[in-house]
Formats: sequence, structure tokens, C-alpha cells
Amino acid sequence: MSHRPTSGLAAVSSALLAMSRHLEVRDVLKTIVASARELLDAQYAALGVPDDHGGFAQFVVDGVSEEQWRAIGPLPRQHGILAAMLQEARPERLADVRKDPRFEGWPSAHPEMSDFLGLPIRDGDEVIGALFLANKTCPKPEGGCGFTEDDEALLAILAQHAAIALTNARLYERSRELTIAEERSRLAHELHDAVSQKLFSLRLTAQAAAALVDRDPARAKGELHQVAALAAEAADELRAAVVELRPAALDEDGLVATLRTQIQVLDRAHSAHVTFAGSGVRALPAAQEEAVLRVAQEALHNALRHSGASLVDVTLDKRAGGAVLRVTDDGSGFDPRSIRRAGRHLGLVSMRDRASGVGGTLTVQSAPGKGTTIEMEVPGG
Repeated sequence: MSHRPTSGLAAVSSALLAMSRHLEVRDVLKTIVASARELLDAQYAALGVPDDHGGFAQFVVDGVSEEQWRAIGPLPRQHGILAAMLQEARPERLADVRKDPRFEGWPSAHPEMSDFLGLPIRDGDEVIGALFLANKTCPKPEGGCGFTEDDEALLAILAQHAAIALTNARLYERSRELTIAEERSRLAHELHDAVSQKLFSLRLTAQAAAALVDRDPARAKGELHQVAALAAEAADELRAAVVELRPAALDEDGLVATLRTQIQVLDRAHSAHVTFAGSGVRALPAAQEEAVLRVAQEALHNALRHSGASLVDVTLDKRAGGAVLRVTDDGSGFDPRSIRRAGRHLGLVSMRDRASGVGGTLTVQSAPGKGTTIEMEVPGG
């Protein structure tokens, strides 16, 4: 570190500030990886967060294109050098990773890497991630390793701050989840009390009408009018509750940010690669935003749980003052002509109802073995 110029220290400071600026875990990981690659002049950088099953819950790369990343395939397992960093919790600095006896190869589409620098990210005694770089781009010393002791010391500083930033982001997300859960629990309790009371009155009034229908039809008719009124009140209570249960993130962050956050969570939780792109979409009426979100959630559930997809792409684009949502997967697909069967199996009926309920349309393109595209368009306000 003593040989780094003042401009280098300024870059380090900027990188550390950038890490602490983000609250979402995925954004923090991307910032850490991009900062490490830039500061240490590496061609590639990656950060893996291990799961409890020998794989990675999250794996973020920088220096690899989206097309390359798709071609590489599933996330790596914890083996070779990655496993050593996670299990032994020590730095690894290698002149050529391919010559290390622990090296176990990589997929055919994986870029070639030689010099390697990796460090564990620790939170106390727990290893919560592995940060590593490959292919130093500056001129190498003759016959030496591309990464130096100074590089290792700098990466150690980044790893320490990465642990803090990642822990804070996780705490933020957990706090937000708890707040949403508590609010939903409160609303569910209020909904139960209000609607249960209405339905109890409705049942008693219906029973009274049934008892009077033969001996006093006029009174029975009055009771049935009361049944209708109580049913209408119960329906109003339910509608009001549904409005209150509108996802809190929609009101706070808007549709694009809410979709992006939820898709990032799904990408971490599933082996399939889930992506999102959305820009230029202005705020839509509340009912339309909720309908688009619900359709996206249903389509994602189908793709991730039932289709066997390895890739799911979600886009939200502006169209004629409104917006169009598109969810595309490379899964097993189905025959849309058998719409009655498919509707029951895939929830298409529910999605069509949500779309038409806000003046929109829903179209489905699919074929056995060809994946599925679900497109929802809503008009401008």
C-alpha cells in the first residue's frame, strides 16, 4: 500500500463510500466486485456467497458479458480454489491457477484465466463470501505473478469493508421483510375480525329468512333484502382490505424498482438465471401497477416451479403511453390450444382476469419443448 499514489488512495476511498451507499444486497455485491476489478487492474472479478448445500446462494461477476455468463451455465459449486478459500479462510495468490493441484477445470464457455488472487470475506469467525480476481492487466514482472503483495493488502481492505457493507445490507433487507410481515399480520387480523362479523350476521339473517319463508313470506322477503345488504357490506370490506394489502414496495419504490428487487431475490434463490430489464416506464395507475406485478409473480412462479427453465427473462417497456410486461423462459413449454387444461395448470385464467380487470390484454406464446412467453399490455392512463 505504501507505493500507491495519492490518486490510488482516492480511488480506494471512493470505492469504500460506494459500498456503503447501497442498501440492497445485490447492489452491494455488484459494487464490491466492480470496485475490486477496477482498483486492482484485473480482467475478471467475482464474489460468491455460499449456501448450505455446497453451492452458492449468490454469485456476482464483473468483466464477463451477459452472453458469456449465460453460456457458462449454472453457478459453480464449492470446489477447488473456491472451496479452499471458503473452508480454510485464507488468501490465495497464484501465478497460474490452472497449474495448482486443486484446480478442477471450468466449463467450456468459461474465459481463460491465469494469475489469480482470492480472499475470503469474514464476519467475525464466519466466512460469508469469497472475493477473487483473475488476469492482472498491467505488465507483469518477468516470470512473476501478476498480482503483488500490495494488491493482496488492498483486496484485504476491500474484503473487510465488503463484510460490513454486506452485513448491513442483509440487516436492512431483513428489517424491511419483518416490517412488511408485521403490517400484513395486522391487516389480516383486522380483515378477519371485520369480515367474520359481517359473515356471522349474514348467516343468522339467512337462517331467519329460511325459517320465515313458509309462514311469513313478507318478513322472509325483508330478511333476504337484509342478506343482500350484508353481503354487499362484506364485499366492500374485502375490497378495502385488498387495497390495503397492496404491496408496500409499490407505493414506496414504484413498479420498476419493486420488480427488479423481487427478481433479484428469485435469481439468488433458484438455480435458473432470472434477469430483469425495465426503463422509460412512467408511473401507472395503482390498480394497473398491482395487476402487472401480480401477473409477473404468477408467470415467474410457473417458470421457476413447473417449467424446468434455466433462464427466465423479464422486461417491462413503455408502449403507447402504457406499458408491456414480458416474461420469457426456456422451459418445457406447452400447447396453448389446450387452453382449458393449461389455464388450470398454469394460472392463465387468473392472469387473464387480472389483465382484463385493468383494461389490459394477456397473450401467451408457447410450444412443447420451446419455452413460454407471457405478455401483458396495459393502456396509458
